[in-house]
Amino acid sequence: MTKPRLTTLPSGLRVVSDHVPSMHSVALGIWSGVGTRYEDMANNGAAHMVEHMMFKGTKTRDALDIAQSIENVGGHMNAYTSREVTSYHAHMLENDMGLGLEVLGDMYKNSTLPDDEIERERQVILQEIGMCHDTPDDLVFDNYYETAYPGQTLGAPILGSSNHVTNMSRQALTDFIKNFYTPSRTVISAAGNVDHDALVEKASTVFADLPKDIDFEPKPAAYNGNENRVQKDLEQAHFILGFQSFSRLDDDHYTAQALSTLLGGGMSSRLFQEVREKRGLVYSIFSFNSAYQDDGQFGIYAGTGPDSLAEIIPVISDEILKVTQDVTEEEVIRAKAQLKSSLLIGRESMMTRADQYAKYALFRNAEFDIEKTLAQIEAIDENAIHNVAKRIFSTKPNLAALGPLDKLPSFNAIQERLAA
Repeated sequence: MTKPRLTTLPSGLRVVSDHVPSMHSVALGIWSGVGTRYEDMANNGAAHMVEHMMFKGTKTRDALDIAQSIENVGGHMNAYTSREVTSYHAHMLENDMGLGLEVLGDMYKNSTLPDDEIERERQVILQEIGMCHDTPDDLVFDNYYETAYPGQTLGAPILGSSNHVTNMSRQALTDFIKNFYTPSRTVISAAGNVDHDALVEKASTVFADLPKDIDFEPKPAAYNGNENRVQKDLEQAHFILGFQSFSRLDDDHYTAQALSTLLGGGMSSRLFQEVREKRGLVYSIFSFNSAYQDDGQFGIYAGTGPDSLAEIIPVISDEILKVTQDVTEEEVIRAKAQLKSSLLIGRESMMTRADQYAKYALFRNAEFDIEKTLAQIEAIDENAIHNVAKRIFSTKPNLAALGPLDKLPSFNAIQERLAA
């Protein structure tokens, strides 16, 4: 297995790469350690709107030039915004790495945010928000996080609200870039047929004049645990029942991932077998464990017919209680195999590798060591799963539900069932 290399430039900017000589291409990009969490509530949606605007023109390239610069050589580019990270990335042939970094760097440093493009993109994002509101299995996640972290940008919707986006000023966008697109919050990551020293040399030139770093840390997460019910005329009821979990830096992070896999991570998981296969109560059910810098969320999502709500909640609650008391060696072995397989198969994608290394450098300031991670997963046993399950499921639950909810048990009833 190859090992990544990490170099920190004098400015604080970090460059990480993984050389895979059998590839003909390079996945590369800029990962900024900022996202929705770094906004203030008055400008919720700024991080995502900035991401959109980065593609709309620089001092020397308009939007079409940016797209054609990459696509003329057969590459493609994209971006994403999350609660703690924003990424701009491209995948192209190995000989075009320098061009890719120049174009991405130009966007990152020199975007001009033209007023007409802001207005145009504002309408695009409002349509995106509208699509989310028309997609209940997406909207229920926004409601869930806003309930778990009320009044905090960690829980605010990544897209922002329609009101915030409608009133977002150009100054709010330029301030966000100036404050957070800075050297110490920026990682250049590449995976594929890439020469690390050449990447470092190119990055040193392209990113020589980023804005100065400012001293800023987001407010600590303050998990609440409550309920959010939205009665709506839909065919299905959608809900998430969740709990406070751990940060990505916690020693039990991978055990929590294994617990999620065991409980609701596939067709052989307990929830899928009990709720769907044996009882036919849902089409879709799964669990997730989301980790942030100082907190996390463990949740169970299900979409079901309104008449099944009265039965499904007790069944899920019972499965939660069971997993705190009894798991088998076979289940743990299967969960670990799924985690390891997911990691290793994911590494067949160069973009997945680049993303993985960038985030590890951002949040741990170190090279990601796949062999060490696999060993940590392999060390998980039944006792570790029990302890983590008790740690997670002893926290106050958080519930978001959307749809025809007349038969959904009360929040107090759910809490009492879980405390039984």
